[in-house]
Amino acid sequence: MSHENSTAHDQEHMLSPVPISERRATWKQVMVWIGFGYVVTGMFVGGVLAGYGEQPGLPPGLAFLAIVLGMGLLAVLTTLLGIVAQKTGLNLALVSRYSYGNIGANLPLAVMALLTLGWFASITGMVGQIWGSFIGSPTGITVFNPAIIGYDHIAPISLENFLSCVIFGLIFTATAYYGIKAIEAVAIPIAPVILIIALIVGIGMLQEGGGIASFMNEANQISGLGLGHAITVVTGSWIAGVVMGVDFFRFNKNITGVIAGAVACFILTNPLLNIVGYIGAVQVGQFNYVDWMVQKGILLAIIGVIAWTTSLWTTNNAELYCNSLYAGPVISSYKRKVERRKIVLVTGIIGTIIGSMAFYEMFFADFITVLGAAFLPLAGPIIADYYFVKKRHYNVKQVNDQPKYRFAGIITFSIGAILGLTFQYILPLPYGLPAGIVALLISIVVYPIIYNLTDKKHDIRLNARS
Repeated sequence: MSHENSTAHDQEHMLSPVPISERRATWKQVMVWIGFGYVVTGMFVGGVLAGYGEQPGLPPGLAFLAIVLGMGLLAVLTTLLGIVAQKTGLNLALVSRYSYGNIGANLPLAVMALLTLGWFASITGMVGQIWGSFIGSPTGITVFNPAIIGYDHIAPISLENFLSCVIFGLIFTATAYYGIKAIEAVAIPIAPVILIIALIVGIGMLQEGGGIASFMNEANQISGLGLGHAITVVTGSWIAGVVMGVDFFRFNKNITGVIAGAVACFILTNPLLNIVGYIGAVQVGQFNYVDWMVQKGILLAIIGVIAWTTSLWTTNNAELYCNSLYAGPVISSYKRKVERRKIVLVTGIIGTIIGSMAFYEMFFADFITVLGAAFLPLAGPIIADYYFVKKRHYNVKQVNDQPKYRFAGIITFSIGAILGLTFQYILPLPYGLPAGIVALLISIVVYPIIYNLTDKKHDIRLNARS
């Protein structure tokens, strides 16, 4: 493929900064973030905090504190990364070059490509599960039984569930194929409606369980989950989304839009879903309000299933869209040209297949815990480099002049990831401190030290030539 054709097809600026003339209206970006933030993960996390399934949980006061601290941190991280993207117009692939190097950037990109593939598969599975509950199993056909590989507690995947995953996975792939404008077209009309539904249903579940007094009495008996672990779960549920924010905020016209998007997702949408999931798990034994709505009659069932599907549609669009922006530059770094849309198609099909085979049901809980522990430090080198080493200035003209490898970023992230997993699974931190957050802070502190030892001389020479 010629350079000219490649550029012509780079309408989403996979390998170039977004010019000011193509930046999107702030209100449209905010709607994207509301829709992006509306995902079952929020309610799943609420259920985890409530000890859903007879697991350890937290009483309401500590659960709310975990939500406030976890989501507050995510909002701050998203804003910090978003400002870098807004100021430069660069996506994650290009921004990462300044702290990881031209080829070294493939490390965070490969990680994010795998994470977004996992999220796409999980969300596709969530949609299939809800439609399977709504339709039932009139055929009586089982496509896959997790019990055969040791997951006895997970229900078999019916033909109806499987086909729902396949159909909606392909629909999600089709809209992500058309890029940011298609994502906005889906998100804008849906975002306010789904928030209202979540709020109304949360109140309904609270009342069904006997009201606030009954809820507090039941919830205060929950115990066993440490605050630090709870915060790790909260942050793990969204660290991939935080890093993905770079690829959306590069379309913003100003920093106000960045802050508004972060607030829409992490102060408004997600905490609401966390609380609804917590209430549902305590009051009616189910964090997923759609399952609750399906039991309340055909009208509520239809509203719930449609609202659920369309809300997850916006999130899965974002997962697949960003995945192509990670895989594409990795392929391009090895002198191979590939269109973003082709990556969307291939990844969408792979994710649909994985999602239809019970990835969500079997692996999701462990998936988000590992994310919170190991991959929070992924953002450390970018934040440290932009704010503390380069003093909030990136020369966009030098984006292709970075060395192949910047060892400061590679070493720092590796240290952070190892420490995060160690703190989570081997050597728990004192006072219940959250593993991923401590690992992130260490990575931010360590980066400038390693930078001065490894990469500083290159930047001095680079700046002398420009």
